[in-house]
Amino acid sequence: MKIRLYHARLLSFADGDTDIKENMQVGIEDGKILFVCPDTDKRNEAYVWDEERDCKGNLLLPGFKNCHTHSAMTFLRSKADDLPLQEWLNNTVFPAEAKLTAGDIYTFTKLAILEYLQSGITGIFEMYLTPESIAKACRECGMRITMTGGVNNFSQSVVLLEKWMNEFNPAGDLVRFVPGFHAEYTCSKELLHDIADLSKQYKMPVYAHISETAKEVAECKERYGMTPVAFLDSLGMFENGGGGYHMVYLEDEDYEIIRRRGLYVITNPGSNCKLASGIAPITKLLKEGIPVAIGTDGPASNNALDFFREMYLTSVLAKIRDEDAAALPAMEVLKMACHTGAHAMCIPESDSIAEGKNADLILLDLSQPNMQPLHNIGKNVVYAGSKNNVIFTMVNGKILYDNGEFCVGVSKEEIYTEANRIIERIF
Repeated sequence: MKIRLYHARLLSFADGDTDIKENMQVGIEDGKILFVCPDTDKRNEAYVWDEERDCKGNLLLPGFKNCHTHSAMTFLRSKADDLPLQEWLNNTVFPAEAKLTAGDIYTFTKLAILEYLQSGITGIFEMYLTPESIAKACRECGMRITMTGGVNNFSQSVVLLEKWMNEFNPAGDLVRFVPGFHAEYTCSKELLHDIADLSKQYKMPVYAHISETAKEVAECKERYGMTPVAFLDSLGMFENGGGGYHMVYLEDEDYEIIRRRGLYVITNPGSNCKLASGIAPITKLLKEGIPVAIGTDGPASNNALDFFREMYLTSVLAKIRDEDAAALPAMEVLKMACHTGAHAMCIPESDSIAEGKNADLILLDLSQPNMQPLHNIGKNVVYAGSKNNVIFTMVNGKILYDNGEFCVGVSKEEIYTEANRIIERIF
């Protein structure tokens, strides 16, 4: 399939470029970008296109990377609310999850994918149960996904991690898998040692929820005399890199460890606000040279999977924390969303719009009232943008969401019907 997009404003992030260029065209073949050049360039004439689309001066940019998701927790949307984290997990989430089947997770993952695509998200970094059914849902819908393990004392195992690592990493596939575990506080020291050993054996990064709440950090220091970051590093957990979800409560030595190990921090402002977990130190992390990506977390703790809201919160909460209205400019947030997130997900080939990269792109409508006037398009996207501005979402060269319609191989009504049937059984 050859597609040509033309007459676009383009924010490519190629080689760090954050300038928005006008009257640009992009050629795409078999999921890869063939060329990026001005409309006046004639190289497009060398191809016979299956589709040519006039972008009408709207903004073309790399798709958003949602770097922390529990997609199938759509089944708990607005069912597990207004509770602190530990009570939310132990009294509501874990008991309800025990009733889920692999088929349920497949359906609720598809429900989440619709919302991701509507929000301009072209890749998700998923931690949840039954990776096989999650991978099936993503492949059928055409969604790009990196999965990680949610190993803990009562679910999954190191043996399963190794199995999934070998199963889900074929070259060129939409699905990838990297080792991971739920959190320090849900894993024994022996289990964590085994995960660290597996990471060293395969030379792969490890991901987990880390330092999400003050209580988590205090209890880890009581158990081991160290912060979660320091304790996990003492086990050799991060010798091959990786990252932490949330990272709200960090101490001075944590920053040095995170930087030295090349870890990514994935911030989840909507979830952290709703669970009253705190505000992550984003500007300090960036000043320390630590890369930061953005995630929605799950729809039970957020409850929306709206990446425009996450970008807005990432910026404005940093301003509140620092008491500085100039903290964390909009273009830095867009870079986190489009470019840094791809590296956190281990898919650097989706980090920009450039020749040879994956065609994971979104087109945003600049003609709507919230995008006018065009004083600063990047700021408009972060501070005023909405999923209503998403014209299309393309993953691997295929348009999966187009002017309000989903192109995922199944109707949204079928997904809704099956999701509500499952909810009746569970609750």
